[in-house]
Amino acid sequence: MSEEATIRLACFLGIFAAIALWEVAAPRRARSASRLARWPSNIAIVALNTLLARIVVPIAAVGLAAIGKAEGWGLLNAASLPPLAKVAVAVVVLDLAIYLQHVMFHAVPALWRLHRMHHADLDFDVTTGARFHLIEILLSAGIKMIVVAALGPPAVAVLIFEVLLNATAMFNHGNVRIALGLDRALRWLVVTPDMHRVHHSIEVEETNSNFGFNLPWWDRMFGTYRDQPAAGHEAMTIGLDQFRDPGELRLDRMLTQPFRESVGRYPIGRRPD
Repeated sequence: MSEEATIRLACFLGIFAAIALWEVAAPRRARSASRLARWPSNIAIVALNTLLARIVVPIAAVGLAAIGKAEGWGLLNAASLPPLAKVAVAVVVLDLAIYLQHVMFHAVPALWRLHRMHHADLDFDVTTGARFHLIEILLSAGIKMIVVAALGPPAVAVLIFEVLLNATAMFNHGNVRIALGLDRALRWLVVTPDMHRVHHSIEVEETNSNFGFNLPWWDRMFGTYRDQPAAGHEAMTIGLDQFRDPGELRLDRMLTQPFRESVGRYPIGRRPD
């Protein structure tokens, strides 16, 4: 468990630093709010989420996968597949589960109240990729544990997936410029910043698209893919039509957002009031 935490922390810090430096060297958009106004609260929520998850869910998904292997739980532990095939299948299935969970958090109004804190950021950069409400983090951890118990993935596959998910979440939320030709090629293999930025548009149809975090295939397969924002990347408005006061960037205001204001117009399939 300590080794797993150390590996994940080292990868997080290294990739965070790399993306943050890339944002300085080659930003995609001009900032609408300063780092000083946003980063302290966004980083604080990461620290709170990490601490809470370790207290409430002391056995991480990697540990549960190891227990599942010893007890013979799950589909992959019962399957006669080569070890590398089990790792590959597990990573892909776990990524699909995260995609479906993300869609669910947009479709169910009560869950959207939690998830909209992620979308209420007034800018889009590496810190946005880890800006999630405490309750959403706990629900996500519970869903992940259920999937791991049912799937029976190798522990190393879960560790690979966790590192990939954290890495790609920071990458695809990066305010970084990538050549258009390279972006078009990359988005067949991984969710790119230009692809995911559409998901953070203030426009409902764009918010409810491009749900993938790591693998980009699910959006194309399930019809939720949108190539570009209608207004273009430089002119598009990031965030929601709620919580646009800069004071909402404070940590205390972020934590209370699920319990304030109406659910809004964003949940998938919601009829106009």
